[in-house]
Amino acid sequence: MIKKNIERRLIDLVKYPIITDKTTKLIEENQYCFAVDPQANKLNIKQAIEYIFNVNVEKVNTLNIKAKKRKLGKFIGKRSKYKKAIVKLHETDNINLFPEN
Repeated sequence: MIKKNIERRLIDLVKYPIITDKTTKLIEENQYCFAVDPQANKLNIKQAIEYIFNVNVEKVNTLNIKAKKRKLGKFIGKRSKYKKAIVKLHETDNINLFPEN
């Protein structure tokens, strides 16, 4: 029961991969970007990535992306803040973010 709770917390820590032009260039250097829980620290992120994708993580860099105002016509809103994690894997490991159909 306790092990399942720990596994569930690790899975819920990583929200989604961030796919942009800049992050796809980082994939060539074996670095991957993920949006993670804002309360997560580097050790928890490392454990979660290693558990979910079954890889060895070499280094984790994190940064907080602040909320931004967005305007759509006459409506003003804001994009929510989140935490971004850039994960560097060992040379022998990789994550397949684009599975072939």
